[in-house]
Amino acid sequence: MLTLKKTALIDEHKKSKAKLVDFAGFEMPIQYEGIIAEHNAVRKNVGVFDVSHMGEFLVSGKDALSFLNYLVPNDVKKIDMPGKGLYTQLCNEHGGTVDDLIIYNLDTSFLVVVNASNIEKDWNWFNKNKSGFDVELKNISDTMSLLAIQGPNSSSVLEKILNTNLSAHKYFEIKKYDSLLIARTGYTGEDGFEIFIDDPNKAIDFWNELIKHGVIPCGLGARDTLRLEAAYPLYGHELDDNISPLQAGLGWSIKLDKDCNFIGKQALLKQKQEGIKDKLTCLKINDKVIARQGYKVYSADKKEIGIICSGSQGITVGFPIAITYLPTQYAEIGTELFIQVRDKFISATVTKRPFYKKS
Repeated sequence: MLTLKKTALIDEHKKSKAKLVDFAGFEMPIQYEGIIAEHNAVRKNVGVFDVSHMGEFLVSGKDALSFLNYLVPNDVKKIDMPGKGLYTQLCNEHGGTVDDLIIYNLDTSFLVVVNASNIEKDWNWFNKNKSGFDVELKNISDTMSLLAIQGPNSSSVLEKILNTNLSAHKYFEIKKYDSLLIARTGYTGEDGFEIFIDDPNKAIDFWNELIKHGVIPCGLGARDTLRLEAAYPLYGHELDDNISPLQAGLGWSIKLDKDCNFIGKQALLKQKQEGIKDKLTCLKINDKVIARQGYKVYSADKKEIGIICSGSQGITVGFPIAITYLPTQYAEIGTELFIQVRDKFISATVTKRPFYKKS
């Protein structure tokens, strides 16, 4: 029988009557009060997620920057100053996505944050490709807790707890406040912060301090509905080893003209020159039915043209939503398509990306 990994906050989740599930080999809270209430708390106020299942690597040594620049398509030189962060991907030789990640410059090292389901895979990828670079790699995933405070009031709550002004803390910057390492990042489509804590007792104390200040504990269910409304791709759904960042609409994070070679460059360059055949597309479901991952998408003349990657109720936007990859001729906004749900064909309309964007 598989023994699930647990975060430092597992007892706090149980005290809060969280519904716990197996997620990427971790026992994680999927919801507390309920997905809708938690989703709305983040959109309108502030919520906190335990995302300690995410992976963290430290990359140091004199070739650290050039090594990372070889691994990823974005330009790591953009964060050559301490405190800067960068969203990017790991690509394979065919341009497919090994994972997507964030890199932070901590001055003496780079902190790399990877997806929970890919920790071992990414760790092996980093080690496989370090030949010829003077770098030191350290996997600190098991010792790091990570809390995501998200929502329009996240800054004001943290300012009270930390007794500091966060107005100068810019998006994608990372700074130290006492023993806490805090980045202004998140995956919900709202303002927010992610807090790295290397002491399990401090993680528990900080979690409880947030709850005392009225922050709503949120599970991974709401995290998924929030990121889906913001149309953020998730590895294992919109991203995998056969889908390139270009297909996923992440071309802004690919720097084909940076002054160094990187894994997958030639494949991505060819793909850009020839044009994308299938692109990430947002669908509004014209029914109350939820289109789940794996459901087939059809054209108006009932030709199979795609498969749903993610789908849920659009809690903020007020209608069911889904993301798929479609041939470009079917991806024009306003196009009516159909999704097969069991033995029925449900109408859907191609809509602009994202479904939701904060004002």
